[in-house]
Amino acid sequence: MPERPIQHPTNARSRRTRAALLAATLALLEQDGFEALTMSAVADRAGVTRGAAYLHFGSRADLVAALFDHIAETEGLAASAARVWDAPDPVAALDEWAGHLARYHTRVLAVSRAVDRVQRADPDAAAHRSRVTAAQLANCRRLATWLHEEGRLAAPWTVAAATDMLWALVSTDTIERLTVDRRWSQRRLAAHLGVLLRSTFATDPQGATP
Repeated sequence: MPERPIQHPTNARSRRTRAALLAATLALLEQDGFEALTMSAVADRAGVTRGAAYLHFGSRADLVAALFDHIAETEGLAASAARVWDAPDPVAALDEWAGHLARYHTRVLAVSRAVDRVQRADPDAAAHRSRVTAAQLANCRRLATWLHEEGRLAAPWTVAAATDMLWALVSTDTIERLTVDRRWSQRRLAAHLGVLLRSTFATDPQGATP
């Protein structure tokens, strides 16, 4: 196995192989779950050798990390999240955060569910979940801090408590139950989640709930 896997393929064949491996990984996760994800299974599904898989990804953990970076790029994570921080004030940002959750997280439900199911037993799933949790908490803390600094954080919330509760609402279970079980549209989810966030966490500068 090579010690230095290819990080950025420069020729068309390598790019095709990498794309095939990522597509195979995504298909395995969505159809068979994280438990089925092995380098051999990914290579077989992609139609390449196991050695070729290791040439592009040095380990299963590297493959998983690359897949989620790829999903974030193709599903527009950065652009969706940017709308939150471009909002004119922190209360508007809560609405944009609700919209972001409805836009992005509904697109990755199957993969998120596959990770959630095994995260306490599979070290690669746990590592990915830890990475995602850190990013989500950072965003929730940024929202809570913005509310606090603008005098818009409702009592009795502290920045720490609001951060934790905002993060808890970034829940695969909640999004799945509403959009899959109850058949809510993304628009309906964004609208009602926005109401929930504003009524829970925000006040106007004089302390009245907006």
